[in-house]
Amino acid sequence: LGQSAADGLKFILKEDFVPKGADKWLFTLAPMAAVVPAFIAWAVIPWGGSIEISEPIVLFGNEIVSTGKALVAVADLNIGLVYLLAVAGVGVYGVILGGWASNSKYSFLGGMRASASMISYEIPMGTAILSILLIAGSLQPSVIVEEQAANGWFIFYQPVAAILFFVCILAEANRAPFDNAEAEQELVGGFHTEYSAMRFAMFFLGEYTHMVVSSAFFVVLFLGGYHLAIPFLPAEVPGLHLLSPEATGLLAAIAKTKVFMVKVILIVCFMMLIRWTLPRIRFDQVMKLAWNTLIPIGILQVVATSLMVFFDLAEMSITGMGVMFLMNLALFVLIMALLGPGTMSSTRNRRIPLAGSRFNPLPGERVVTGPVDPVASADLMDHKTASASTVH
Repeated sequence: LGQSAADGLKFILKEDFVPKGADKWLFTLAPMAAVVPAFIAWAVIPWGGSIEISEPIVLFGNEIVSTGKALVAVADLNIGLVYLLAVAGVGVYGVILGGWASNSKYSFLGGMRASASMISYEIPMGTAILSILLIAGSLQPSVIVEEQAANGWFIFYQPVAAILFFVCILAEANRAPFDNAEAEQELVGGFHTEYSAMRFAMFFLGEYTHMVVSSAFFVVLFLGGYHLAIPFLPAEVPGLHLLSPEATGLLAAIAKTKVFMVKVILIVCFMMLIRWTLPRIRFDQVMKLAWNTLIPIGILQVVATSLMVFFDLAEMSITGMGVMFLMNLALFVLIMALLGPGTMSSTRNRRIPLAGSRFNPLPGERVVTGPVDPVASADLMDHKTASASTVH
């Protein structure tokens, strides 16, 4: 746990370097533009449900909270999901500004990759959210959580949308296997190659905060938010009443916040597991995955959900959950049939013809790939027998 504090202290003490030719103002603004949107996205996350205020809270002679129910969040916006999408979209501007203002080709390519990824993966993310809104009927995060408390988690109603949304938040946060904007093997460090000290730390603070916010977003949409009242769990389990929307005491708010945070931590740990497990995919494959696979799947998901809602088959009940789950299962089988097993075969690694290379020599050119020095080509058991004059 002290490693983060040690890293922060290290970044504070490091030299803050601005490369020659960089746009100083934009170079300084970019880390702020990356970290601020990640923090203000917390405002609409309903961490602990509602709490009953019996007496008004007064600060410096001004009443800041009146009596009644108060949401355990900064703001209870009726367009909370739109706010979250808007803030998440703004965060990528910090990456683009950092890549352009650094006056480095590596950084610029990283910024361009981040912008292309954001444009591409915002579309399937929007379709996944729209699939939830069609059955929830509200853009307000607290209402979506209450609907799941009464009728079951939306991950059982829309498992395909949940998978689609999770892939998109990985790409939006520049997490592996979609971290092409900072691919060390290709771009040295990507958009933050020229950054040091706290400017560099702010980029990573924004990225990790975005991971936590997107995980909280996933918990709100698909994992029931702050409660555990899923249909398969009996209602008489001790302590479960504290996690219902009707419980508005301080103890209930603390219990709900703990449950919410545990769910978020589990999602973050799963993101870390993916980073340790899967290799980075090529940038052209990242784009093809979005435009050739995820966007069509998202459109099919929205159309299928719209038909289910139109024919009154997507009702919020155990029966409706079963019908929606079967619809998603049929949709998954259809997607696999349309994609086929050889979908990615056209994007496999292959040698690109390059005039003058060892695989494509120019006419009349003799390519020698082995060593030409006799000492290098000899199989010497004792390297001391090689004379000093033959060692170059």
